[in-house]
Amino acid sequence: MIEGLSPAVLAVLSGLFLTLSFPRFGWPAMAWVALAPLLVALARRPVSASSSRSSSLRAFSLGLLAGFVYFCGTTYWTGWVMRQYGDLGPATAWPLMLLLAAYLALYPAFFALIVHRLVARLGTRALVLAPAAWVTTELGRGYLFTGFPWVLLGYSQVTVLPVAQLASLVGVFGLSGLVALVNAAVVLAVIDRTRFRWGVMAVTAALVAVTVAWGGARLADNRLTREGTEYRVGLIQGSVSQGEKWNPERAAAIVRSYVDRTRQAAAAGAQFVVWPESALPFFFQEEPAVGDAIRQLAHDTRTTLLFGSDQLERTTPPRYYNAAFLIEPTGTVAAIYRKLHLVPFGEYVPLKRLLFFAGPLVQAVSDFSEGDRMVMLPVAGHRVSTAICYEVVYPDLGRRATLAGSELLTTITNDAWFGYSSAPWQHFAMASMRAIEQGRYLARAANTGISGIVDPYGRVLARTPLFQAETVVGTVRFLTAQTVYGRTGDLFAYACAVAILAALLLSRFTSRLPTLE
Repeated sequence: MIEGLSPAVLAVLSGLFLTLSFPRFGWPAMAWVALAPLLVALARRPVSASSSRSSSLRAFSLGLLAGFVYFCGTTYWTGWVMRQYGDLGPATAWPLMLLLAAYLALYPAFFALIVHRLVARLGTRALVLAPAAWVTTELGRGYLFTGFPWVLLGYSQVTVLPVAQLASLVGVFGLSGLVALVNAAVVLAVIDRTRFRWGVMAVTAALVAVTVAWGGARLADNRLTREGTEYRVGLIQGSVSQGEKWNPERAAAIVRSYVDRTRQAAAAGAQFVVWPESALPFFFQEEPAVGDAIRQLAHDTRTTLLFGSDQLERTTPPRYYNAAFLIEPTGTVAAIYRKLHLVPFGEYVPLKRLLFFAGPLVQAVSDFSEGDRMVMLPVAGHRVSTAICYEVVYPDLGRRATLAGSELLTTITNDAWFGYSSAPWQHFAMASMRAIEQGRYLARAANTGISGIVDPYGRVLARTPLFQAETVVGTVRFLTAQTVYGRTGDLFAYACAVAILAALLLSRFTSRLPTLE
């Protein structure tokens, strides 16, 4: 039945299925067939030498259409954020959201073009290379133009724990590759008429079965929850709306709320208390009286405090940093981490001259500077790392932290911008993947939620609702063992890129084989 649909309809279906693979409204099972309609559209029409250019354009357009639907459905919240907090009217905010979706759609478009070229030269059997092509374009999306690795295909499986354990070996890109392989095998099972499809189906089924069995065994072994040193962590979710966050009249009440909840957490046994990103409604180092009170709080409760605050460096011109401060139980500031990976259009505006039509947004965005190094935070004789907000979506930053000695991952964020959209759920899922990849506990404090604790296998041990003030106290462990992914990084993804480059070069010297009629 699917083969009777037009190519454009098939591309839209893939975009919709991809959207429905992710939270808040999606279901992980959708991802296993999400690429199939697009692959059918790319594989079923033969290509003649005279129509090569037009067919390439057609393939690119189909991928662009699928990607546009995909990213409109998963990053729609950016339009609301720009309208609400960027002082843009709907006539500007929503077109900018569509422009972002169109840019992100370029990566599925190049995926479609690569698959088309390979199928045109090598026949429909070249669909087995589609997973490598998909991983290659996701890798590019994670790095080009500062990167935006939001809703990578592999993230759809973070709650399917036996499958998600694969990330400890090959990272989220490896999960993307496995899911894409199943899609390709499904398509070959439908459109191929030779014995080749049985081989692909058998290998794919075996890989999935081995992944699930090994993942289940890893979960049952559970050794990381018995190793290392136990420690009690408290997470403070202040639930301060974005409209009140910088209101001077609310500053005293906001600080008092964090202080009171920290005392509650310490009374419940917390030894390390984490506040969210930009928890303080002012610059910590610029308010000596309040700074002294917070240092005294750490001393009185005998806790280590980690909290987010903007930092001013009085250079010429002055520099501003999105920072995290660690205060030891003695009351001294032991470490300051400056955010390494800033949010485009949130903490700086790239290509300002080209965005003249979005003047209010450019003026509303603070011009932050990037930090210059990974900083380890000393907690009870152990090394801890933190990621501020958006940084946690970058797999390599988590790996760099553990290579630098981090025994516990933390992340602090302010997701108040996102409201009740899908973004807080997507963001929490991506943070959870870092725990599996690195074999570390992860503690997350979010201003308005979702805050929580995730164990090294991706199990959510504690999770808060949105827009409620909450105090969470739970147990984590300081761990030192490295996962395979922690040691090798994105080797799998780069191998996919090399394989695709080699396949494209080889196909130029190969006689054109028939595609599906």
